[in-house]
Amino acid sequence: MRKCFISILAVGYCLLSFSGIAQSDAKPHATPTPISKSEADWQKELTPMQFNVLRNKDTERAFSGEYWDHHAKGIYQCAGCRQPLFTSDTKFESGTGWPSFYKPINPKAIAIIKDTSYGMIREEAVCSRCHGHLGHLFDDGPQPTGLRYCMNSAALKFEKTK
Repeated sequence: MRKCFISILAVGYCLLSFSGIAQSDAKPHATPTPISKSEADWQKELTPMQFNVLRNKDTERAFSGEYWDHHAKGIYQCAGCRQPLFTSDTKFESGTGWPSFYKPINPKAIAIIKDTSYGMIREEAVCSRCHGHLGHLFDDGPQPTGLRYCMNSAALKFEKTK
């Protein structure tokens, strides 16, 4: 009887967990819920430049993007799914011609993938939610992290804080 009661409690907790009732939406550093769309849907929703960068892993020319010399206060989001990625407080002047940040808002918002294209070995940064290509991660950034998230402006949307 006791084993049966414990089993019922365990099943009940699992059901609550899967339905989201037992979990808070406000968890810090929660893993984002992945989204998936067809390439046709992405093409309808994104500009041609955003589509080329986010979906085809293209790179915009240095010093050409909207945010490389942007200094307003706010949040930089993924242009594909609007997941918050960086705050303006972590943006810095890298001299590369692309917006650079030393730390994401949520470490789980950005996935790092080994990139061996063009005969190089690099770390590609992708949105963990929509898997859109954002840019690359390098270890030549400022302290406190020493990291440089070198992003494409076309992969970002900016929301100014009030």
